[in-house]
Amino acid sequence: MTLAKLTFFLTKVLLLSYSVCKDKPFIGLRKRDAMTRSVKPEAYAEKRNAILDVAQRYITTKGYEQMTTQDILEALQVSRGAFYHYFESKQALLMALVERIGEQAEQLLLPIISDHEMPAQDKLLRVFAVLNQYKQANLDLVLAFMRIWYGDENALFRQKLYLARVKRLAPLLSQIIRQGVKEDVFTTAYPDQAARTILALLEDLGYATVELLLVEEGEHPDISRLVQMGEATAEALEGVLGMSPGVLWQSWSEDFTRWQALLA
Repeated sequence: MTLAKLTFFLTKVLLLSYSVCKDKPFIGLRKRDAMTRSVKPEAYAEKRNAILDVAQRYITTKGYEQMTTQDILEALQVSRGAFYHYFESKQALLMALVERIGEQAEQLLLPIISDHEMPAQDKLLRVFAVLNQYKQANLDLVLAFMRIWYGDENALFRQKLYLARVKRLAPLLSQIIRQGVKEDVFTTAYPDQAARTILALLEDLGYATVELLLVEEGEHPDISRLVQMGEATAEALEGVLGMSPGVLWQSWSEDFTRWQALLA
């Protein structure tokens, strides 16, 4: 039984834990961005992304704790001063990576949300399906992030990112919910509050599942409890939206059942 297999089980939950706001007053902590330098925006973005690409590769192959800024400098043949122009610290680099993952995922969701032909309930289920596919493609990175992202030292940043996530994602979810109310598939009278509640429930499920998965060496996670938490969360989300009971869990349960059998 590998942690990689277990991580795939979280595809519908953790992605939202990585999605972040594009209005980012605190992410990256790059005070040097305010400096005037004769660097074209395109060149700046290209170099910044190159640093992120190398960091992502090292995190998935070496681990975040083992990766050093010197590794990145040598890989890109850049000076330490050049690195600190883009990122003030190793932690700032981590925040930027999380930010980029969220932005990439968000771009996958926007066409679904803006589709005027798709029914609201299908949109909601499609959102989870797309996030699932995206997470599968980035499984190694998710696995590498799990332990460091949920560490105590990143608690403040997780809270800030959560607030940013609510600011950015709640209006998008609210659009789907309002559409669903018009189509009589959702019955909530409070679409905006329902959107925030959905994000809060998924955030809590993310914490709970990571706590169960990150067990001590040699111990086995309680897979049945994970399934139970997933089913309970789906039921709660259906209640918040006023959906027909079982609709959301029916969509989620396919992945849960498949991975429960593989991990038995």
